[in-house]
This record gives sequence, C-alpha cells and structure tokens, in this order.
Amino acid sequence: MEQKAGQVLMPVYAGTDPSAQAATIERLHLAGSIIMGENIPLDAGGKADPAAMTAANARLAQAARADGRPWPGLIGVDQEGGIVARLGAPLTEWPTPLSYGAAGNVPLAKDAGRAMAAELAPLGFTVDFAPDADVTIGPADPTIGARSMSGNPDQAGQLAVAFSQGMQDAGVLPALKHFPGHGSVTVDSHQDLPVQPAGIADLEARDWKPFRAAVAAGVPMIMTGHIAVPALEPEVPASLSAPTYAALRGMGFNGVAVTDALNMGAVQKKYPGGSAATAALAAGADLLLMPTDVGQAHAAIVGAVAAGTLPTARLDEAATRVATMMTWHGRTASSADAPRGAAPGSSGNTSAQVSAAAVTVLSGQCAGPIAADGIRIAGGSTQDRARLEAAAAKAGLAVGRGPLVTLIGYGGRPAGGDIAVTLDAPWPLAESTSPVKVALYGRTSGAFDALVSVLMGKAAAPGKLPAAVGSFPAGTGCA
Repeated sequence: MEQKAGQVLMPVYAGTDPSAQAATIERLHLAGSIIMGENIPLDAGGKADPAAMTAANARLAQAARADGRPWPGLIGVDQEGGIVARLGAPLTEWPTPLSYGAAGNVPLAKDAGRAMAAELAPLGFTVDFAPDADVTIGPADPTIGARSMSGNPDQAGQLAVAFSQGMQDAGVLPALKHFPGHGSVTVDSHQDLPVQPAGIADLEARDWKPFRAAVAAGVPMIMTGHIAVPALEPEVPASLSAPTYAALRGMGFNGVAVTDALNMGAVQKKYPGGSAATAALAAGADLLLMPTDVGQAHAAIVGAVAAGTLPTARLDEAATRVATMMTWHGRTASSADAPRGAAPGSSGNTSAQVSAAAVTVLSGQCAGPIAADGIRIAGGSTQDRARLEAAAAKAGLAVGRGPLVTLIGYGGRPAGGDIAVTLDAPWPLAESTSPVKVALYGRTSGAFDALVSVLMGKAAAPGKLPAAVGSFPAGTGCA
C-alpha cells in the first residue's frame, strides 16, 4: 500500500541539492520528482550546469528504483518555450509556442518538439510538461496567452499532437495541458479558482478539440487544470472533479491523467493538508503533481484506503497506469532505433527557423525594406535591446538612426514609435499607434535575426496571426 500511494505522487523540492528529495523518494516510494527553476544548478557564470543537472537527475532516478521497481522514475520539467522555460542557456532558447500557430507548419512543430526533447533526454529528464493544448481567446486570457499554440481549435490540436510526437521520438514523454481548457478563462489559477461558464457544446466546439485530437493520436499523458466548470461540477476544480475525468475518459483516453500543481492557489485555499491528494485520486486522477506536503499527501492516501473512503481499486488503477506508462517509456527510450540525445544548445537553427516562419506583419509594407539604413531602439528589456543591436550589427544595419523600433515584452503596454514589435503575445499591437506593427512571438537571438531580415527587406514575413488582435482578424499577415 505504501508503494502504491507513493507511485502516484510527484513532488517538488527546495534548492539545488537533491539529497533530501532522493531520501524522501526512497522512504515514500515516490514516482519521482519535478525540477523547478530553483532546483537547477548554475555554473560560475550563472548559466545552467548540464553536468550537475545530469548528476542530480541521476540521483533522483536512482532513488525511484531503490525499492526494486523495474521501470524508470518520472523526472519532469516545465519546458514549453517562451516565458515558461525552467532551463536556460546553454540549452537552446525557444520562442513562444504561439510561434507555431503563426508559422502554420505542422512538420516544423514536430521538428521543434524533437529538438527540444533531444536536449532534455541526456540530462535525465523523462517527462516534459508540455505542450500547452489550450486554445487562447486573446487578451482576456491572463494565464495562457502566447503559451497557447493557436486561437484556432483545429490548428491547436494538430500542432500540439505534432510537437508531442516529436518529443516522444527523442525519448521524452509529453503531457498535454490543461484539460478542460485554460485558454478561455479570465482568472489565473495560480492565484484563485477560474470559472469556465461555457456549456458542454461550446467546450466540445473549442476547448476540447485539441484534447480529442491528442487522445486519437495516443498521447500518453494529459494534465487537468484547476478550473471550475459548472456544466460538469460547480465550484470544484476540474483537477479534483469526477465528472471532468469522466469526460476525459469518455474521449477514449486510457493514459495517465496528471493534475496541475496541487500547491497552486486555486486548490490550496480550499483543500488543506493532504485532502487535495485524496480528492483528486478519488475523482479519477492518476498522478498528483506537487502536493503542498508530500508526506501529508502520502499519509492521507494510505489513511483514506484504510478508512474505506478511497477505494483500493481506484488507487490500484492509478498506480498501474503510471507504472505502465513508465515501463513502456523505458522500453521505447532504450530501443536500438531510439535517437541519441543532442548537446545543449545544438538546436539553435531549428529555433531560428520557427521564428523566421512565424514573424507577422500586421500593418506596413510586405515587400522591400521597412528600415533600409538604420534603426533606433526603445522598449523591451536590456537584454532584448542588446540582442536586437547584435542582430542589426551582424546584418549590417546601423543602430542609432532611422525609424524608432519599440519592443513590447511579456505583459507590455501598447507602444508608439515608427515600428511596434511584440516579443510575446501580440495583443498590445491592437492599441499601438505605430504605423508598422510586427508580431515576433519570441525574444531569442534567432527571433531578432528574423526581425532584422524582415526590416531590411532581405526576407519576407510569412507568419499569419494565430488569433485575432483587436481589429486585425486571425489570419492577418503578408500574403
């Protein structure tokens, strides 16, 4: 019973020393561990240390096998690209996932998923909690935004499936998130419980489409979000709601249903102690991510089974699904034809290709140079401006004269100047007064190279808006 209760728990830990977490994994027979930003060891220059990360993950993986289980442990991370990327340089930096919708290129999304995962696998990661299959509704969506691949449900599904398949090709399990859809609610579940007022028919037509596509494609894992859906069960987070899991299983999903982090505000405020873990399990979850106190959660599960409030069969089902997925992963990841991992930072060309395919001109000329002789730069962060300067210098574009390029970063305000460029979600362009409006969807060096090429007229801007921006409808862009 203690082993089964542990097999459904995947906690977080503090600091960069994995020793205490490894001991907890061994003591409670846990499934493994998620790695957050504070767990990533840094080198003397403040960059991620791949060798130290590999060693830490190996220690955690060893702990997950200490009780004799033959399948690998779950060593997970949130690496989506854009604003959600726990591992920075020297690993490849990726633009926002909305780039894939702007590019509209399914094979490129698969290549990107494969390339991203190929750098994670050698470090010992077995799971990446990506991609985001939510369908964004635009600026009223405060949480997902450019983490979404598209505002078009069908396109979001195609891209999420392709990205997932690429990840699996490289030996990392994807987890599509956040069922029943976080892109169309207006409250951030990290803070409080969002309510999804849509009825089942509307959910089927929009938010659930990508997840249906994923289930049909055989994805191994889907994450449930902390969103209340009155049409399913009022006032209860979907992650803890039996009708939500019934809806997901009703799509034919037989893989692992993992909760979003149980230490988030939407859950923690209402379900103290270990009650969130037992409620999620009883509702139909298989894997419980980041319980506030993993010891309490483990004890609560064992106690609930003993008391008869959690059926033994439900815990058996959950633990078996997790063990089955990891057994399958162990076999496929070690097969003779499995691709070998890639060195950190080796996927820069693929990342740059994504940005070059995504850059979108909403207003302004589509052919010829927009800024032929030089640019002035404002807005963004110090790093953003430095990267644009470097890209301009590399391309022979002068900096300090010519039209004013105003960069708009994550959560930025509408801008003026001659050329407004968003580096995350494109929504601020709706109210920007610049005559030329460009959506870049990324702040990587490769993204700025793509921007400079378009400004100089050396490359077209092939991207199309993946969601409406004010009066600019989805699909706006150069022909």
